[in-house]
Amino acid sequence: MEPIILASSSPRRQEILKMLNIPFQVIMPNIDETLTSTCLDIEEVPELLAREKVAAVIHSLPAGQEIPWVLGADTVILFNGEIYGKPESNEQACEFLRKFSGKTHEVITSIVLYNGRNKTYSSRKSKTKVTFSQLTDDEIQWYTDTGEWHGAAGGYRIQSLASCFIKNIEGSYSGVIGLPIFELYDILKEQNYSLLN
Repeated sequence: MEPIILASSSPRRQEILKMLNIPFQVIMPNIDETLTSTCLDIEEVPELLAREKVAAVIHSLPAGQEIPWVLGADTVILFNGEIYGKPESNEQACEFLRKFSGKTHEVITSIVLYNGRNKTYSSRKSKTKVTFSQLTDDEIQWYTDTGEWHGAAGGYRIQSLASCFIKNIEGSYSGVIGLPIFELYDILKEQNYSLLN
């Protein structure tokens, strides 16, 4: 299999690629993830950011270097018409979890794959509903004190201690982690990148 450049520093995304036995190298994209434009459909934000990550990595490579595949992904949480990204502080992580407590929010992960052979981009989107149980202040404090919220959209990691609070998920578990496996397999198959070798 040809190596893929992963435009992300996420250990979770790397673990999924390792599990699928896809050879990859990590190049961190240098982009500003804060969005100032309000004319964009809120559900299109993760695809835009994933595409920007891929483009940033391509532009960072030396001119003339052959670029086989570049994969970018972005995850956002939507709740009450607002985007919840990565919290900037322990207090903000607590605030996010208080809002999610006892309610259902939506996790959208978009992936964008650049095919260097034909210089095209393909994308897929995964949408998952996540329902939290009713959380006490002590539970929220206990969780945020672990520091697990650092670098996590919405301030929690479903694959770790936050799973104690997840009452139900409807959709893609791997999509909530940050790299939806079905959509990744689908996009690779479309681009004639076979995992079956």
